[in-house]
Amino acid sequence: MSRLSTAYRCEACGAEAPRWAGRCPECGAWNTLIEETRVTKAHARSAAKAAHPAGHPADVQMLDEVEGDREERHATGLGELDRVLGGGFVPGSVVLVGGDPGIGKSTLLLQAGAYLARQEPVIYVSGEESPLQVASRSRRLGLDCPHLSLVAETHLETIIPVIQKASPRMVVIDSIQTVYSDRVESAPGSVTQLRESTAALVRLAKTTGSALFIIGHVTKEGAIAGPRVLEHLVDTVLYFENDLGSRYRIIRSVKNRYGAANETGIFLMAENGLREVRNPSAIFLSSRLEGVSGSAVTVTREGNRPLLVEVQALVDDAQSMPPRRITVGTDSTRLSLLLAIFNRHSGQSVAGRDVFVNVVGGLRINETAVDLPVLLAVWSSLTDRPLPKDLVAFGEVGLNGEIRPVFGGEERLRESVKHGFKKGLVPRGNVARQGHEAAGDLRVVTRLTECLQAVEDWLQDASA
Repeated sequence: MSRLSTAYRCEACGAEAPRWAGRCPECGAWNTLIEETRVTKAHARSAAKAAHPAGHPADVQMLDEVEGDREERHATGLGELDRVLGGGFVPGSVVLVGGDPGIGKSTLLLQAGAYLARQEPVIYVSGEESPLQVASRSRRLGLDCPHLSLVAETHLETIIPVIQKASPRMVVIDSIQTVYSDRVESAPGSVTQLRESTAALVRLAKTTGSALFIIGHVTKEGAIAGPRVLEHLVDTVLYFENDLGSRYRIIRSVKNRYGAANETGIFLMAENGLREVRNPSAIFLSSRLEGVSGSAVTVTREGNRPLLVEVQALVDDAQSMPPRRITVGTDSTRLSLLLAIFNRHSGQSVAGRDVFVNVVGGLRINETAVDLPVLLAVWSSLTDRPLPKDLVAFGEVGLNGEIRPVFGGEERLRESVKHGFKKGLVPRGNVARQGHEAAGDLRVVTRLTECLQAVEDWLQDASA
């Protein structure tokens, strides 16, 4: 007979501990150890022998003999989702989709499943909503999906035979926290159930060739509920993001075995579902006010896509000591470093002043190309002088006040020219031979002082 024992597993990292503690001994997270019932090692070994009898050799294949030049791709009907997936989903792949409650995960996959169901079989497994609720959402979105199969079930051993029999092209699990297996003596949503259920579904996808989309809840810390081991089991991990109160949704790829990671897709949440935003630069700049100090425009890269975004800064007298340094959408630690560079090399100082920086539109920029526009916005707010409305800038700022090149300079310049920006501050290493003619009044800069002097020249020419 199998023997069961009790252990405690961390919801954040998946580490196991023999007894409960307030803090995980591996990752240091607080109050994340959850009690679970597990099978002893002896029983696990016997189960493994039953599944893989002795004497059954593994299939060996020479790498050069593997047929096929590239993976087969299937469109989801949503161009932005296909972009994030790397050009469409691959048969047999497993995609984990996470995001805050109500952000649109179920809506997105229902729209994709309805499109694909026009040509090939699709199964939507709903563990949280009744068939009536799913059908009501489908009618509200105006979807035409007569061939989309709906299964309202949470029992894993019941779901797997349905998928094996139908051999669908796409399977949606909504959500993995509701699925449970009889082989695990734990409640649905526990660490063990999540791991074992996901592993079984991954094996099923690889053997049947059905693309599997798994919806996962997100905790208040922004991680998919359950251990991080879920992200290692799947092929692709997508996160839904949005700014509070905004209708725009950003879906970001943080892991992709079949495409580029950190690729983004942008959607607009409308009454009839999620609509693609094909020109996000125009959206992010649509509400920009001209002639206002503390505003600078830069070109950031999200995956392979250049995006024009507005960076705002507000410099004010400090209301308390020490002065506050608050950022939204950028790294707060790097802001302190940039302000020290500004104080040293600009001839001006923000000491004794509060500095607030915000990236408009809810986008988060993690690259150093935003260094120069942040300092330009700070200078504009400090001097109360608006920057030229058709100025775009990007570049990394070094500790000695030098402007360093960033990746993808030519693509950034082309994106800015396409949207009517005629002036540019660009690091020397990011200018092609035809860069001056392509970007209009382009100033190649190597020092922060050169950038501020170029802005002074433009402002004087405009007032003359």
